[in-house]
Order: sequence, then structure tokens, then C-alpha cells
Amino acid sequence: MAEETAPETLVRAGRAVVGGAERPASVRLRDGVVVAVGAYDAHADGADVVVLADDEVLLPGLVDTHVHVNEPGRTDWEGFASATRAAAAGGVTTIVDMPLNSIPPTTTVAALEAKRAVAADQAWVDVGFWGGAVPGNVAELAPLHDAGVLGFKCFLLDSGVEEFPHLAPAGLADAMAEVARIGSLMVVHAEDADELTECPHGAAYRGFLDSRPDAAEERAIALVIDTARRTGARAHVVHLSASGAVPALRAARSDGVDVSVETCPHYLHFDAATITDGATELKCCPPIRGAANRDALWQALVDGDIDLVVTDHSPCTAELKHGDTGDFADAWGGIASLQLGLPIVWTGARERGVPLVEVVRWMATAPARRVGLAGKGEIAVGADADLCVFAPEEEWVVDAAALHHKNPVTPYAGRTLTGTVRATWLRGRRVDLSGPPRGRLLRRGERP
Repeated sequence: MAEETAPETLVRAGRAVVGGAERPASVRLRDGVVVAVGAYDAHADGADVVVLADDEVLLPGLVDTHVHVNEPGRTDWEGFASATRAAAAGGVTTIVDMPLNSIPPTTTVAALEAKRAVAADQAWVDVGFWGGAVPGNVAELAPLHDAGVLGFKCFLLDSGVEEFPHLAPAGLADAMAEVARIGSLMVVHAEDADELTECPHGAAYRGFLDSRPDAAEERAIALVIDTARRTGARAHVVHLSASGAVPALRAARSDGVDVSVETCPHYLHFDAATITDGATELKCCPPIRGAANRDALWQALVDGDIDLVVTDHSPCTAELKHGDTGDFADAWGGIASLQLGLPIVWTGARERGVPLVEVVRWMATAPARRVGLAGKGEIAVGADADLCVFAPEEEWVVDAAALHHKNPVTPYAGRTLTGTVRATWLRGRRVDLSGPPRGRLLRRGERP
């Protein structure tokens, strides 16, 4: 899509996160990229000057590598227009779409092209794509890799949708061997079905939580580590909930296994003990666990044992959450938070004395680097001019109806958060949600 060239701009910020530190800076933008990072009072040299307010911090645009857009096929749950508008409103300038919940799932090149066709011209931020690894499609992985997917997602148990079946251990080994051969990345939903029990019907959150114990994650992650070690594949564990798996991940990395791990805002924010019966908006898989576990996840982030934080935005319609009955067995498992990720994580980090630069590393720099998105996730010369203007001290109350998500269903409704995104810039121009979308579709190894 043709795009009008943005004028040269100099952004002056009394506070900016640059090079892993927070300092005053001026950032010069030209032709969609950062061309200089200098002192706050650097000469404008004819550029348009934008001066941030005293209570604002300039951040790189966030990179959310775990988003379920669901289009085509389940667009009543979410779609590219609504998801990318929500992303832009939340300071996220790049998302990577998961291969399942859309119909067809992204398990063939034809399905990828179908998804790219519907995403074109309705993305307000840049969009990359994961491919899917399912039984019988090992031969599709190399063509999908060549077509530009950033890696492959698989499940080790029932995914919840019949069109995306899970891999048995032998299938995981075959797929990871191929991923190693082509130099890609396997991202894994790691829960072991043999450790699960049937979720009882009813409104009791404890029944759902007990049906998916910590051991299910710990055992599955051990399998991922062992398979990565044997095949030489790069692996990434998605949405870590059980902090008890951290020591195994740490040990594997010290042994040279290339395995990374993410967690999500909901695991860092909520406490199982405070989830009321019938609150199915908080159902997700793996589940939200207790406060001690939550604190251990925070410590693992600070210690560098957890690499990044992404939302796992997995929305659905209100009806599928079964709020009328509050039945956890029937409700869809997924949490909508794409627009809210930064203030959620910053609220918790601020309370714990964790600096904003760490949040930026977890939510922008590390995700971009792990999936190979060159030019994303940092304010640096040569990087894409993707920026977020953030007011870190401003408190506000979440109004689900005011979010850009397609369905006003989120467990954060009514919660007070700290930190507001006031503007998002994509390739040197402020995103205008009332104007035409300017997001581009990303391919592995290519700059937009």
C-alpha cells in the first residue's frame, strides 16, 4: 500500500527510554525511521518539533507477539480492524497473530495468504503471523517459513478448537526437528493432559483451578526442554503461569538449550484467592494461580528467568463466557487485554519498585528480538520510528465499553490502573484512529 512520506520530525522528551536507560532525549524521525537520537536541546534543523509534556515519557512502540485476531472465520470474536485499533490505543505498534481460532487456521500457505488478504488495508499497526504445527503438516512448515511466518505454534493438549489439533510427543519431535532444520522457532502451549482432571460444572473458580494444576505445566515444559535439546530446535514457552517451572527453564538455558519463556499481564495482576465464583471473564488456560505464585513470576522477570510479557489477547463474545450461569466448565478460556497490557504491567511494576525501562524491555525489546523483528522494539538509529507517548503517573478506571476490542468483555473492567497511553506513532506519524489504517503486513526477514 502506498503511503505518503511523513515530514521530518524532532520529538523532544524530558524522559525517554533509550538504550536501556531513561534520560532526556530528542529523537529525529525521517522517512519512517529514527535517524538520530541526541540531547534534549539538539537543533531542530528545520524539522517539525513535537515537545512531550512534563508528565510524559517517550517509549518505543510495544511488540505483542501473542494475539488471537480470529479473522477470518470467527470475526464476531475479534478482527484485524478492531484488534489493531486496540493495539494502537494501547501503545502497541506491532502484533503477531496466532494461527488458531481463525478458520482456516494458519497451517498451510493457502491459509496464510487467505489471512493476509483479509488483514490487508484494515490494520492500524504492523502485523506479523505465526504458522501452526499440527499433526500431519510437517511438510507445510518449510513452505510457510519461506512465505514469511515468524515461527510455529503448537499445542501439547486439546487446543479448544477442533480445526487445530494438538501434537503428541512424537509429533512434537518431528515438527521441532524440521523447525531446527529450517532455522525457525517453535512456540508451545505447554500443559500435559495426563495431569489434568475434568473441570467440574459450576461457578466455583477453585474447581477450575484444581483441574489444571501446576504439575501440568511443569511436566509439559520438561518435555519441551528435552525435545529442544534432542533436536537442536529453538523453542519458546507461551503464557507461563506456574512459577515452579522456572528452575527447569533456567537449568536448561545454562546447559545451552535455546528456550525462552513469556508470561502475561493477567498472571502478574490477579490472585486466585480473590476471584469470585462465577467470574468466568477470568477463565484462561493455564489458569491464574495464587498470590505467592504471582510474586514468584514477578521475581523471575526481574531476575531475567522470564524473558518477556505479552497479552495472549484471546477474546470472544459475551455469550461464550457464560456470564449468565458462571459455569467455568462451559465458558471459553481466554482474556481480552490487548489495549491494556502496558498500564496493567506498569501498575504492578510501579508498586514493586521496578523501573519503567524494565517494562519496556519485557514488552518491546525482548519480544521483537526473540521473533526476529529487526527495527522494532527500541528507539535507536535505523529502527522504525514506532513510538509510544506514556503518562506513567496518571490513574484511570477501565471502562470495557470504551475499549476498541470488538466485545466489551474484560476482567479489568472497573479496575484502577496507573499509566495512560496518550499517543502512538507508527513509522514517524501519529496514529489517527479516525483516519485510514497505515499498518503493514510483516514477513520474516523483511523490513516494512
